[in-house]
Amino acid sequence: MADEGLVEDYPTEIEEYLTGFESSVSSVHSVIQTLMSVSKGEHLKLDPLDQAKLDLMSAYTLNSLFWMYLMTQGVNPKEHGIKQELERIRTYMNRLKEITDKKKAARLDKGAASRFVRNALWDAEDSKGKDSTGGPHKAKQRKLN
Repeated sequence: MADEGLVEDYPTEIEEYLTGFESSVSSVHSVIQTLMSVSKGEHLKLDPLDQAKLDLMSAYTLNSLFWMYLMTQGVNPKEHGIKQELERIRTYMNRLKEITDKKKAARLDKGAASRFVRNALWDAEDSKGKDSTGGPHKAKQRKLN
């Protein structure tokens, strides 16, 4: 009977939206409980990049929740300091993404590259030495500057 009184408090058109919102809030609550249950010792076992990812995601999530709270209270979050905080966290997230992308990028083997360039360039002195020893003559080689 108490539920019947609650149904009359809001329009029936938004009942589906409220049900979805309630399930979303409960899932956010369970994720936050999981994050809060992780001890600092377990957090320190992660490598520094994973620690930074976890810290940034946690900070962004909590600030986003505060943004939503301000919206529910009728405060414009765009005029609040939370907007600058979210932008600051986003810049750090972009920095972290750049660092992980650099880590995954292909690396240049300097030794192999220098051997490739050295062998690919023709040198007139090397050619004369090979011709005098009776070695095979390479046709139409050019020296690159």
